[in-house]
Amino acid sequence: MNTAEKESAIKAYFNMWVQRDFSALETIFAPDIFYSECYGPEYCGLHEIHQWIDTMLQKQTVLEWAIKQFLHENNLVVVEWFFKEQQNNIVHGFDGVSIVEFHTDGKIHSIKEFESKAEHITPYH
Repeated sequence: MNTAEKESAIKAYFNMWVQRDFSALETIFAPDIFYSECYGPEYCGLHEIHQWIDTMLQKQTVLEWAIKQFLHENNLVVVEWFFKEQQNNIVHGFDGVSIVEFHTDGKIHSIKEFESKAEHITPYH
């Protein structure tokens, strides 16, 4: 799988959240996927991923998941992004990074997310 195909798969996954359509998830994620969210929860396998998605669709609307850049290293892709969501009429956004692992089957086998506040300051300027 080349870098453009990996980037396309990641973009498609992020877009699923914005479009609220996960019908093609199995074409991107391996059945035994491991997913670690940036605030602690972890999911193992597509069954748990679907349970998590169903729960989140009930309470969250993803307004934006914008990719800033990709970094490639063999089967790993690091993607820097900005995420914006609404829950209970409150809009919240944050910056983040995901480490995405692809296997030779062309599917994502692991995602590990990390979060950073979107509001940055420069205290010594």
